[in-house]
Amino acid sequence: MSKPIKNLIVDTYKKKFEGVTGAVVIDIRGVASNANTGLRTDLNKDGIKITVIKNNLAKRAFSETTLERIGDLLEGPCAMVYGGNSVVEVARTIIGKLKEVPNLQVKGAIMDGELFAADRVEALSKYPTKDEAQAQVIQVILGAAGQLIGAVTGIGGQIVSIIEQVEKKLEKGETIAAVS
Repeated sequence: MSKPIKNLIVDTYKKKFEGVTGAVVIDIRGVASNANTGLRTDLNKDGIKITVIKNNLAKRAFSETTLERIGDLLEGPCAMVYGGNSVVEVARTIIGKLKEVPNLQVKGAIMDGELFAADRVEALSKYPTKDEAQAQVIQVILGAAGQLIGAVTGIGGQIVSIIEQVEKKLEKGETIAAVS
């Protein structure tokens, strides 16, 4: 392959993966064509894409980006799986597909510059997605806020009850003992 062609491929990778901060690297060698097509179709429904890459050219394209460390995983036939809402969602989907697609192998993943070896991709798939993490934070805040409101209104209710009792006693003409 000539140098201009290689440079063209590197530029294409730079454009294609611009803004991508996470991906799962897989080996689809040995996957039957019908299974491959089915996998790509299923993933595409969730906005997840698969791109077969040339390792050395991808390493050049990813240098000085958040995907730079993925170069450590690029040996032998590789395809990058990316897109969807997050790399966690991609990892979940790929882990789920391992049972359905014979010969599909996971090589590893990268998320925001952190490299996950093949044996850690399943752990990555169990991380909360950004939306799930935000929902958990909101639940914690709302739970604490609810307890605070309950405490304040509980004390406020007690004060109102005491004032009402004092008012009733005064209306009946009873005397109220001074608090010392």
